[in-house]
Amino acid sequence: MRLMLDRRLIARFDIYLLLSMLLIVSLGTLTIYSASFSPGQEGIPRFALRQAMWGGVGLIAALAMVSFDYRRLERWAPLIYAICLLLLAAVPLLGSVSGGSRRWLSLGPANLQPSETMKLGLVVLLARYFHHNSRPGGLKLRDFGIPLLYTLVPGALTLMQPDLGTASLFLFLFLTMALLAGPSPRTLAIVAGSGLALLPLIPFLYSMLREYQQRRIVTFLNPELDPLGAGYNVIQSKIAIGSGGLWGKGFLEGSQNQLNFLPAQHTDFIFSVFSEEWGFSGALVLLSLYAALLLRGLFVVGHAKERFGALLAFGILANIFWQVLINLGMTTGLLPVVGMTLPYLSYGGSSLLTLMASMGLVINVSMRRLDRERLPRF
Repeated sequence: MRLMLDRRLIARFDIYLLLSMLLIVSLGTLTIYSASFSPGQEGIPRFALRQAMWGGVGLIAALAMVSFDYRRLERWAPLIYAICLLLLAAVPLLGSVSGGSRRWLSLGPANLQPSETMKLGLVVLLARYFHHNSRPGGLKLRDFGIPLLYTLVPGALTLMQPDLGTASLFLFLFLTMALLAGPSPRTLAIVAGSGLALLPLIPFLYSMLREYQQRRIVTFLNPELDPLGAGYNVIQSKIAIGSGGLWGKGFLEGSQNQLNFLPAQHTDFIFSVFSEEWGFSGALVLLSLYAALLLRGLFVVGHAKERFGALLAFGILANIFWQVLINLGMTTGLLPVVGMTLPYLSYGGSSLLTLMASMGLVINVSMRRLDRERLPRF
């Protein structure tokens, strides 16, 4: 019986999710190669080689996430969250500084960015909480106090690094999963009314931001005010995307990229590099791959056999969706620059490993959507 069950799970392996993810990772590795390539350079650029290595480790992690029943995570969710939180709290004390921010813990030959692992830890804990707390008429306002606290603590620690983009992402994850959890109509009305009432506080909140964050908002509204300063990133990014035209300039042929006009071209602004080289058609293919990944994931959410699996998969998809939306918005000038990488495409070991392991959990939920067995609730 055990062997038959294993064979059934293997037969239900979601190859569409895996292929979509691997295609984006492969495109990302090629783009990182281009973004870090220098004419006359011998061998593979260091960033591209490391990204390929992290992709291999991430694939192993994704397959490992498939090898057990995901419902067991419900029991271990508080411990997973606590470990991620401790790592995040250690950053101000033990973290290394790069680019004016303290976000990484040095682990010998590799660096760990705890805010990336915290995204998954938060999703798992919120899925557990909302699974155990449901009401026939919808959740009341007081039911969201504890999960909001779960969100604000890592958000505050991340804001101290400072990393406004990731701190905002934690809040978006909470709001998205809270909507799926089912708030009551009265709760929705109270939240909407409170949001409108807080609008007059925007000037005060703006004054609490750091100077460089304020400049990002001002130049978002009008980048030409400081074309060589705070507006430089957005202007160069838009030039690169526009110069790609319909078919692009070709691999390793992007002038904005090769002449180093683009800032953070292998991380935050990698979409600009990709668009310059492959044009509108290439960008459309990339966005289609993201759409295929998210739509297939939503199919998994809709067919999950129990609430925890649906919430877990939805939270992981929300993490990918918001990162894609924010990154594309800031590289095209539609949103302020907040330092958000593009999932599976941008360089970053911690990010890639966490995202690939997360997709393994979505595949796990998909494989067991027809499994009638139930684990005991913890």
